Amino acid sequence: MARKRRSKKLSNIAIIMRTFIILFLLIIAFVAFRYYRRQAIQSEQIRQEQIAREEARQKIIRQHKAFIREIGPIAKEVDKSFDLLPSITIAQACLESDYGKSDLSQKYNNLFGVKGNNPNTSAVLKTKEFEKGKWIEIKARFQIYDSYEASIRAHARLFQKGTTWDAKQYRHVLAAKNYEAQARALVKDGYATDPDYADKLIKLIEEYNLDRFDK
Repeated sequence: MARKRRSKKLSNIAIIMRTFIILFLLIIAFVAFRYYRRQAIQSEQIRQEQIAREEARQKIIRQHKAFIREIGPIAKEVDKSFDLLPSITIAQACLESDYGKSDLSQKYNNLFGVKGNNPNTSAVLKTKEFEKGKWIEIKARFQIYDSYEASIRAHARLFQKGTTWDAKQYRHVLAAKNYEAQARALVKDGYATDPDYADKLIKLIEEYNLDRFDK
């Protein structure tokens, strides 16, 4: 009789142990499922974010290329009479107008941040200048143009005529025969205050193959 009770007790313990092991395995499986499900959701979120970022990047590139297609032929036609490389003009317009998205370019067709004096043909806007080793924000009066072509033509004439204080201000720009030399001459001749201006132009030209307009 005692042997039967002992056998029954062992059987009950075995059942409890099996039940405990099964529950333990179920908990492990549940935790693992939750973990891998969370990992899968996070991976999918990361993938979707990457897709969204790439789509946004491609959209920006398409906008940039559309702007270049718009002004490229104009720059090529205008610059051939002024000893300027269209690639430089296009890169300057892209950089200075943020591909035609700046207020100055959208409202006033001013692609190059050209300043103005006549209140009837200019507008006051905020701008940034690099002075004494740092960027500062100032208000300045900028020229208003009827079209992008008028802006590009005025930009070309500036290099030909120079400034009121030096007619040969941009002699190194006009003498340069390739886009790298002309970009660096812009800084040398005092056109830009940004010390990285030339490198930015060269990067844009190479990124969008703008030197195709020079041929």
